[in-house]
Amino acid sequence: MNPFVSLLIMAAVALVVAVGGLALSAIVSPNRKNKVKTANYECGIDPTPSNTESGRFPIAFYLVGMTFIIFDVEVVFLYPWATAFHQLGFFGLSAALVFIALITVPYVLEWRRGGLDWD
Repeated sequence: MNPFVSLLIMAAVALVVAVGGLALSAIVSPNRKNKVKTANYECGIDPTPSNTESGRFPIAFYLVGMTFIIFDVEVVFLYPWATAFHQLGFFGLSAALVFIALITVPYVLEWRRGGLDWD
């Protein structure tokens, strides 16, 4: 038997479980909407009247959260580079420096736009 058949079977089972769970929850779950469920909600704090009228919330918290996720992913991509540093030589060092420079550009742009200010 081909070794990829077991992978295809596992992927098919995962797809059936995922789609089946979504379909079952759509069929079984109650669909009762009320004022509380459809109201604006942000971090457990009731929205202020000015935010409710415009329908927009300040996004500074979300920008900082996304920045953290981006740099967390950057660190994860640097782990393999750090483990194979001696074997990669100068090419590995230059590739890592280019990667860090490309990730630093959005951080600097967000910093200059004031996305990290809490005022």
